[in-house]
Amino acid sequence: MAATVPTQIRIDRDIKGQAAELFSHLGLDMSGAINMFLHQCVLRGGLPFAVEMPHYSKQTLDAMAEARRVSRDPKIPGYDNMDDLKKALEA
Repeated sequence: MAATVPTQIRIDRDIKGQAAELFSHLGLDMSGAINMFLHQCVLRGGLPFAVEMPHYSKQTLDAMAEARRVSRDPKIPGYDNMDDLKKALEA
């Protein structure tokens, strides 16, 4: 394995926490994930994904905001299976 060097970067605290949790589920730590990203950049000669600004309509942005609100509202029931959802819709 090649010699490693310490690197210091600044990352938003919330994003770092979310990323660390995701990487953990994938069997990676932060260092391993960053190394993988950098290797992919070198192999591809650029970023390994498209960097673009999404252009969502106001209707789509409003729907996304509503979905976030609903998903966080403990008063709104959730359903684990289709039968329960159908019963709730028919009620």
